[in-house]
Amino acid sequence: MEKVADRIARLSVSQTLAMAQKSRELKEQGIDVISLGVGEPDFDTPEFIKEAAKKAVDENFSHYSPVPGYPVLRNAIVNKLKRDNGLDYTPDQIVVSNGAKHSLANVLQVVVEEGDEVIVPAPYWVTYVELVKLSGGKNVVIETSVDSDFKITPAQLEAAITPKTRAFLFSSPSNPTGKLYTREELKAFADIFAKHPNIIVISDEIYEYITYGGKHESIGQFDAIKDQVIVVNGVSKAYAMTGYRIGYIAAPTWIAKGCNKLQGQYTSGPNSVAQIASAAAINSDNSEVFKMVAQFEKRRDMVMELMAEIPGLKTSKPDGAFYVFPDVTHYFGKKVGDTVINDATDLSMYLLNEAHVGVVTGAAFGDPNCLRISYAASEAELREAISRIKNALSKLA
Repeated sequence: MEKVADRIARLSVSQTLAMAQKSRELKEQGIDVISLGVGEPDFDTPEFIKEAAKKAVDENFSHYSPVPGYPVLRNAIVNKLKRDNGLDYTPDQIVVSNGAKHSLANVLQVVVEEGDEVIVPAPYWVTYVELVKLSGGKNVVIETSVDSDFKITPAQLEAAITPKTRAFLFSSPSNPTGKLYTREELKAFADIFAKHPNIIVISDEIYEYITYGGKHESIGQFDAIKDQVIVVNGVSKAYAMTGYRIGYIAAPTWIAKGCNKLQGQYTSGPNSVAQIASAAAINSDNSEVFKMVAQFEKRRDMVMELMAEIPGLKTSKPDGAFYVFPDVTHYFGKKVGDTVINDATDLSMYLLNEAHVGVVTGAAFGDPNCLRISYAASEAELREAISRIKNALSKLA
């Protein structure tokens, strides 16, 4: 009988990857598709990082690495956390994995029991709720909107906590909204978590360097909850190293040990050459990162200006990452020919087929009223894509 296990049947397919696949299929048919659905920098990995990878090959970093990662990388991470975030960790509290997605999967498997509740603010990254499901947990989603700047309040957080709450999972800057929580906002959350020492706070900080004006703050900085916080990060976004697949956690020792134990059975240590390249990236002065961020900020401003010319879109200016997340409810109920727009999913498919622009439905991120549009593309592509979107939307009545 062809039947996958229930734990797999319950999972949803990643909508970001699905839209990327649909865009590729149209491109293969010779259609000029501009894909703004993918979540990765369009820049190449900096040369000094590639040189470190080549040197690692020449120096025969081709054997199994320690399960939690090479000491040279874990020490680099410890130094980075102190240097950039003011956080004190020891190398045995660091576990390096095959991308931050793997890090998150490890953490949830280690801390969540069957039936435990995990609080997830929406909009959320598509994979969060699926990994919670896979761990046997129950998602407790706190909804926000463009009118609340896509941020939850302390009152919402307190109302969501029950005796079954085991974890709180969030990102700042956020994927998909680009919103950034301030130190004061995080302190208010920390004060709540301090009253609930059984709750584990999982802080996804993968976009920490990609900010515009506002400074990234880690919720791990508050001493009262330091033993409750797991910081998740990696090299994919900041250093344009998505294919290198290196993520990591900094966590209380008991959690790090649990992740090390699990990873030892699942994958063993991550890619040896990629680890050496990642150490070079993390030890750098980030000058290459800031050049890339300057380009992202320029694109963000351009995209916001162009989108302001499209009737009916409601937007909140992103503080970081490289996405804009407009509310598109103005177009619900409108149609052209036989095509009726009932929700953001319908609209994303309409834009792909009519405008040949790939974007992702907000439903995948827990907000069916919005679309996620990535501006990790050239200025020329972005101008053309938004022009196409504007033209396609104008046909809806």
